[in-house]
Amino acid sequence: MPKSNPHKFNHWVYREQPAQQNPLRLLLLLHGWTGDENSMWFFSQHLPPNYWRLAPRGPYPSAQGGYSWREVIPATWGLPSIEDLRPSAEALIEFIDDWAASTSVDAAQFDVMGFSQGAALSYTLALLYPQRVHRLAALAGFVPLGGEELSIPRPLAGKPIFVAHGAVDKLIPIERARESVAILKTAGAQVTFCEAEVGHKVGGECLRGLDEFFS
Repeated sequence: MPKSNPHKFNHWVYREQPAQQNPLRLLLLLHGWTGDENSMWFFSQHLPPNYWRLAPRGPYPSAQGGYSWREVIPATWGLPSIEDLRPSAEALIEFIDDWAASTSVDAAQFDVMGFSQGAALSYTLALLYPQRVHRLAALAGFVPLGGEELSIPRPLAGKPIFVAHGAVDKLIPIERARESVAILKTAGAQVTFCEAEVGHKVGGECLRGLDEFFS
């Protein structure tokens, strides 16, 4: 999908592509660090036409360009924790509810796809609001610190989750993805794990698996 002018709603900037047929399914697309509302469309281009795709821009500008889902504080570089991402998770739920009310879209449950930091936020949403997230795809991401404790009550029981990661990812090592899969299984999720010989990106086989996951 080519770039288009973003929409504005309350204090959010976002892009959307309405569903072309029913039954409508809402998909939240969450970009990675230094990304924006245009970053995730490549991953969703082959999804079924009944998906209404909603891609918000992260609320925190990054000094490197683009945007972040956590507040950028000097000397705090590193992988964010659940608590670092909680403000964005709470704000996203409020945004989705307000946006849905304005469009008459049913957002009682929705699907989520996130890349890197956006994948970490996707996990945060699922762990904090398991009743809202129906299925989830995490690309080149990780369960944030604090997620293991939230997994103990099995909040994700039966929830389908697709995890894709590069075996030679130097930004987020593959070991972190494997640890995340173990946490997800402890939480009761039905995990599909695709590992490819790529870096901080999604391999071709995993892209095909992603399309099948949302089909």
